[in-house]
Parts: sequence; structure tokens; C-alpha cells
Amino acid sequence: MAVSIVVNEKAFISDEKRNVVIDDISLEIKQGEFLTIIGPSGCGKSTLLKIIAGLDTDYMGKVHIENRRIVEPGINQGFIFQEHRLFPWLTVEQNIAADLNLRDSKVKQKVAEIIQIVRLDGYEKAYPSALSGGMSQRVAIARALIREPEVLLLDEPFGALDAFTRKHLQDVLLQIWQKKKITMILVTHDIDESIYLGTKLAILRSKPGALQKVMPIKLSFPRNRTDSSFQYLRQEVLKEFEKTKEVVYEQGSGI
Repeated sequence: MAVSIVVNEKAFISDEKRNVVIDDISLEIKQGEFLTIIGPSGCGKSTLLKIIAGLDTDYMGKVHIENRRIVEPGINQGFIFQEHRLFPWLTVEQNIAADLNLRDSKVKQKVAEIIQIVRLDGYEKAYPSALSGGMSQRVAIARALIREPEVLLLDEPFGALDAFTRKHLQDVLLQIWQKKKITMILVTHDIDESIYLGTKLAILRSKPGALQKVMPIKLSFPRNRTDSSFQYLRQEVLKEFEKTKEVVYEQGSGI
């Protein structure tokens, strides 16, 4: 589904001081697009994602999925956190089903289909303690997908994984996106990841968080990080990312 995001201001109160973390961010994401968001630490990337999910409603602005305003969490906004947050006492299939009844044949079938999509065949009865970090994240992705969300939001889901596992899960996520045609929004610190996955890239600057630039990623799939076109775009993104540091410096120096 198409997503419209307008956050005029988001502030936190700490020690009786008002700290503005987001100031004037507007984004439009079309149906089926894959938006990646990068920016320096403290620019409000994760906060913005929680606002889109309806997990944070204390801000000035509005978020719409299609024509429906988001005012609370819901099954239409799937959310995948940095940590997998699996229930250790439940098996893989039970974690995926969560509050759905596995005794229902339709639910059982959907769980089986999702397990195949995220490549966890044979681990249906395994507990989280027997899974690697990458496998646990695949369970978390499956748990979000089974509810067929209109938008899938991902908050640095691969940040704690080794490079090989991270690359593997990036490819799994791309296959899911291409198969399900779900609108996806992913926050990351990794510039290569943002280019490898996205069809559009938003760069934020910090103190307070604001939109630096939105860049289309017009590279065909599958993508190769060593291609000259990929490396050229990477350099362009780096140039914009360096500008965010200049803004922070100027604000901090009183210029």
C-alpha cells in the first residue's frame, strides 16, 4: 500500500528539557516500493519507523496508509525489531503463529507456506535456543508476514549478524518482497545494504532529524555490489551522507 508520512515535529522531554528529535520530515512511498532510510546516529530513524507503525503517536503530523490514518499499532503495519524477540518456550511454528490457532488447518497451512518462504523447512519443532541469530531473525520475519501486512517496517534487523548471514538474509528479504509485493521500509546504518535492497533511499541529517535527500535507486535486480553502477551510486550516497555531518558541525559551532 502507498504510505504518506508527515512529521512536523517529534520531541522528548528529559530533565524538564524539550529535545526535538525530528523536525519536518515528509515522505511519499508508492505501493510496492522498498524505501531504505539511512542517517547518522541520533537522527531519529528508529523513532520515525515507530511513528509509521503507530507505536508512537505523540508527535505533530500524520501518517496514512492509503486513505487510512495511522493512530495505533495494527496488523496492517508489520514491524521487525533489531532483536528477534522470540518466545523461548515456543517452537518455531508456534512463534510464527503466536496468537493464531495452529489447530486451525488454514493457519497450519499458512505457517507451513511462510516457513518455506523464509527457508526454515525442517525446523518447525525447534526452539529458539537451537537456532542461530540469522534463523531467529527469519522466524521474526515470518511472524510479521503471516498476518499479511500492507507495509513491513524493519528496524536494522540484520545489524547484529555476521557479514555472510547478513548477505543471505538480505537476499531472503528481497525474494519475499518480490514474491509478496509488500511495501517495505527499512532503517539501516549500512550504506551498501540501503543500496542493495532499496528502490528508493532517504538520507536523514540529525540534531534535529530532518530529510537531507531522497534518491531513487535505478539499479536492476539482482544487484552486484562490485558493479561500476553500484559503486558510482555508493559514492553519490556517501557525498550526501558527508553533507549531514557538515550540517551537524555548523549547528554545533553556532554558525
